[in-house]
Amino acid sequence: MDSKSDLIDWMLEASEDEINALAEGFTEKERAEWQYDWQVWGRQSQRPPQGDWRIWLVMAGRGFGKTRLGAEWVLRQAEAHPDARIALVGASLHEARTVMVEGESGLLSIGAPWRRPIYESSVRRLVWPNGAQAFLYSAGEPESLRGPQHSHAWCDEIAKWDGTSNRAGATWDNLQMGMRLGDAPRLVATTTPRPVPLVTRILAEGEANGVVLTRGSTFDNAVNLPARFVAAMRRTFGRTLLGRQELHGEMIEELAGALWNRALIERTREAAAPAMTRVVIGVDPPASAQGDACGIVVCGIGDDRIARVLADCSVEQASPERWARAVADAARVWSADRVVAEANQGGEMVSAVLRAAETTLPLRLVHASRGKSARAEPVAALYEAGRVRHAGMFARLEDELCGLMPGGEYQGPGRSPDRADACVWALTELMLGQQAQPRIWFD
Repeated sequence: MDSKSDLIDWMLEASEDEINALAEGFTEKERAEWQYDWQVWGRQSQRPPQGDWRIWLVMAGRGFGKTRLGAEWVLRQAEAHPDARIALVGASLHEARTVMVEGESGLLSIGAPWRRPIYESSVRRLVWPNGAQAFLYSAGEPESLRGPQHSHAWCDEIAKWDGTSNRAGATWDNLQMGMRLGDAPRLVATTTPRPVPLVTRILAEGEANGVVLTRGSTFDNAVNLPARFVAAMRRTFGRTLLGRQELHGEMIEELAGALWNRALIERTREAAAPAMTRVVIGVDPPASAQGDACGIVVCGIGDDRIARVLADCSVEQASPERWARAVADAARVWSADRVVAEANQGGEMVSAVLRAAETTLPLRLVHASRGKSARAEPVAALYEAGRVRHAGMFARLEDELCGLMPGGEYQGPGRSPDRADACVWALTELMLGQQAQPRIWFD
């Protein structure tokens, strides 16, 4: 084989026995280096593009290997350029350290151990044995990049950078102005795609301005991910807009003027909820078993007076007995204080079906005098005010929320926003009381 690229091409087609036979012919030094050579083990999509690029934007789904890609690129630059001065910019200093430096795919975990850098936490600096250096920065502190000069940079999860008061844009601009060391400064930006201003701005620059784009999917890296995880992601998010964005790496454009957008929802997301003082389940019953889903959404409120979306227990193409049982089960599991069910479709039948499933259900029937979008507008305002959070990820519900438009038109997936409507009923009960429910039937 004439070059390393020839070797890589051969390995892509070779059997395990052929690769083992090749390795047996290595010297002891070659064998030691072999397992740390990213040019051999990385996928083609994880290797730097050819050509005279200035910015390499990697926009791919979760689990694609973006962190490993970024860290390996930084390692290669550091080992090839002893005078390299590299900026490592994360959404926060904590993420820069725990993900980019100390994480499973971070700079302290990859490459040959005898050539790994030393991390000097007091000055937020990595130093390689050959003298190359990297410095940690937070995208939340744009002024920290005003002045320092760099030859290379790795910016991680740029779609997560704080966009308040154009902080993300200011961080990017200050970094660009300091990219003036060496003959050909280069920057790698890795991110899950979201249509935030900074990402759309970089994409708009295009190849004419030295920007090269690599796209990828979570499933491109399936061989290195647990089979259960891959199966769960396909099952839970496979048909959703959120799955197309977070797993398949597509840029899902926002609907102009929608009551919710993905950036707003992401700002509300938290890993877990505190103890709840009151729990309400919103229910949007289907008109028929063959029609829309039965929206069943659990929301709660705690001592901090902030509402949380806790669970989406909605069921699809369910008989009245089945969706009523799903409501009763959710009420039992979450110890619900109230179940609020829309009674426009079915009236007393809704009450009868739910009572048959659970006679002690704390039920309140509500009659919608306004359209779904009109009811949703004050709830969307609660999100804007930071008074609602999502305790986890609810792909189908969030897709529907982002499809609700002012004035009554729904442009999201499916015929009707059943999950979104159930969520609106629950949050209205928790946060807005009877002001948003002019007509209420007590059962």
